[in-house]
Amino acid sequence: MKFIYLHNIFRLCKKCFFCGSKKTVKDGFSNGQQRYRCRDCGRRFTDNHRIDECKLYAEYLDGKQTLTQLAVRHRVSISTIQRKLYKSRAPSLKTEPQKVVILMDTTYWGHDFGVVAIKDAHRKNVLWRKFIYRNERIADYLEGVKYLEDNELEIIGIVCDGLRGLIKSLGRYPVQYCQFHQVKYVRLKLTKHPESEAGKELLDLCRFMFHTDKESFKGAFELWREKHNDYLSERSTPDEKGRTHYLHKRLRSAFLSVQRNMDSLWVWYDHKELNIPNTNNGIEALFTDLKTKLRVHNGLSKKTESNSLMNTSRKPLTPCNGNRYKVLEVCFITKNDH
Repeated sequence: MKFIYLHNIFRLCKKCFFCGSKKTVKDGFSNGQQRYRCRDCGRRFTDNHRIDECKLYAEYLDGKQTLTQLAVRHRVSISTIQRKLYKSRAPSLKTEPQKVVILMDTTYWGHDFGVVAIKDAHRKNVLWRKFIYRNERIADYLEGVKYLEDNELEIIGIVCDGLRGLIKSLGRYPVQYCQFHQVKYVRLKLTKHPESEAGKELLDLCRFMFHTDKESFKGAFELWREKHNDYLSERSTPDEKGRTHYLHKRLRSAFLSVQRNMDSLWVWYDHKELNIPNTNNGIEALFTDLKTKLRVHNGLSKKTESNSLMNTSRKPLTPCNGNRYKVLEVCFITKNDH
């Protein structure tokens, strides 16, 4: 009986916050909380639980809590919350050997900071990301694809935007050109309300792309080309040197873009068994969520210094971009956990 009593007393002893020893004794109070002293290391600590940095970031980002609100909730100072947030490092993304259809794209904050991301189209997980301080390059996407291959992920389909040369560089995979990006490019060239009849018909035809099949669209596109071929070919009168130019350059640019990307726009249709999406909307939704979370904490890094962090772009972090980097790292992790 005496042994059981002593055993229970030992279990009730407070564990040292620093060295883990259970040889602790009460040592007064601090701010109304019981304080303890460790007999092994001699350090003092209060009866508090260690703050989980991942949960703290979830409260900060998903819960949209301010530093003051977090400090009150966890009964610590604001500087402690800042230290926990800015000193932490997010865990790496987890991948498992499997077949995947991936979505890839890049989004930017300003002109000097962005993130290249690759997402599983069906499981909704972020598989790879890279922070950049310049415009996106084909090498960035190839680096991500190599990372997935090295981690035993079998890529059976890719959906991407129209970065020049990207589809050709990924030629060994079925690559779907995002139909939304194609319509967006046509609308950019023709505006939302084209003046010419040919422009109106081409824009309506491209918008109909989402609701039809490959044969119907190609047939309608060919009929449109035959109908407006003379209008597309109209040229200006020769100048002094005898040179001429096309009169409807923006219409021709939109037309040639659709014609050039025709095969890539219907890869999902030619490989229905792979269940490839026809747009990049899945990853665009991810980027919208990331920007919303950063917008809630706008200016979070102006008064802090960047710490030494793993930077995939191998460029020193500025205070602003460094803290954005940390917030985005946790955003990607928490997004996968959901």
